[in-house]
Amino acid sequence: MLQFLKPGLGTAIFGLRLLVAFAAPPLVLAVFAHEAHPPAEQAATSDESAFLVENEAAMNKMMTAMEAKPSGDIDRDFVAMMAPHHQGAIDMAVLELRYGKNEQLRRIAQEIIVSQMQEISAMKLAIGEHIPAALPAPTQTSQAPATHHHMNMSAGMKK
Repeated sequence: MLQFLKPGLGTAIFGLRLLVAFAAPPLVLAVFAHEAHPPAEQAATSDESAFLVENEAAMNKMMTAMEAKPSGDIDRDFVAMMAPHHQGAIDMAVLELRYGKNEQLRRIAQEIIVSQMQEISAMKLAIGEHIPAALPAPTQTSQAPATHHHMNMSAGMKK
């Protein structure tokens, strides 16, 4: 049994193949992961540094929240993964409003916030989850509920 594992060149090549097959992919993925999310110290300005740090936190929060355990109900699993995905888009859009300067992108970010909040609510309603009567927009600074989902841009969000 396992006669092919006799010491020698064949065993060394087999071991090298195992090493490449199991060790190389995580290393390659780690390299690409750092390229996809550059560290904040590479930022050109303090605003960019803050943006990168907060954006990475939002991405990590989203990825963690999307790791929902299967429930046995495909529709609930879809919502369990898609709602955090939409929330991640909202969080990133808030960062665009906070740090971005391009007015067209800032308007798109506002639209993303409104549309993604509506879609999260619609998905939760579709599976019978209760949603609060009025959710405050993530750009509101007070804890008071929004009356009509209008965005209340705080002074920190305006450029």
